[in-house]
Amino acid sequence: MASNFDKFQKRRLISSYFSVVLSVFLVLFLLGLLGLFIINSRRLSDNFKEDIVMTVFFKNEANDTVFKAFESEMKNGKFAKNFKFVSKEAAAKEHEKTLGEHFTEFLGANPLYNSYDIHLKADYVTNPGFSRMESEIRKNTMVADVVYDKQLITLVNDNVKKVSVWILIISGIFTFISILLINSSLRLSIYANRFIIKTMQMVGATKAFIRKPFIQRSIVLGIIGSVLAIISLIGVLIYVSTNYPALDIFKNQLLTIGVLFGVLVLGVLITWIGTYFATQRFLKLRTEDLY
Repeated sequence: MASNFDKFQKRRLISSYFSVVLSVFLVLFLLGLLGLFIINSRRLSDNFKEDIVMTVFFKNEANDTVFKAFESEMKNGKFAKNFKFVSKEAAAKEHEKTLGEHFTEFLGANPLYNSYDIHLKADYVTNPGFSRMESEIRKNTMVADVVYDKQLITLVNDNVKKVSVWILIISGIFTFISILLINSSLRLSIYANRFIIKTMQMVGATKAFIRKPFIQRSIVLGIIGSVLAIISLIGVLIYVSTNYPALDIFKNQLLTIGVLFGVLVLGVLITWIGTYFATQRFLKLRTEDLY
């Protein structure tokens, strides 16, 4: 009977330990993902912004000298991130692919202009920023027209602001829920040992002495859960970097390491504080309240 009871107790302890490690792992993994998303959200939003194109059309009278001067102006200016020259012939071929017919043969001439597709730096992807850029470009007498999507710029900037606010709100809520979940698992683990706690207290052990082994064990479990979460997060980073190299996910290496280290520290702190208050609760209970 005693052997069976010991086995049952051991299984129950292992189960409680496993639940603590699992809850710490899941919570810290999701918090880590959220942290990585937050530190990379600026780059993600910048990528969206810098995908917006401003197209500058030049008159047919423009020659190579005009184009070289314009390119030099773009390189030395503060607005443009990059630009690409699109000849009227290349534009005609692209239009023919889209339309599925040779409109130049029908018209007898190519009505399109030579142009530049310009991507502005993210800081200037606003309607005022594009307007300033347009004003500067239109000073060139060889420019026929400047085209960009004003509504898309407004939409992108508004959505970026909304997403940023919601990320902060969700981060706060999720952190609070995460702490509650880990604390609940820790309390269940301590609950399984409530009679041991009370027995030690009855034979004269101090509260600090009673708490010490439980806190040490919880910190070890927290470290195990944290390490598993960190390994999983590194796996996610490698996957994203391999499949989406344009995101340059490892660019902010210092911040990325900071998030991973923060996961480890958070795992230790939450388990330590949670165990302290959980053991304190059972230390204050009367013997008859343990049942």
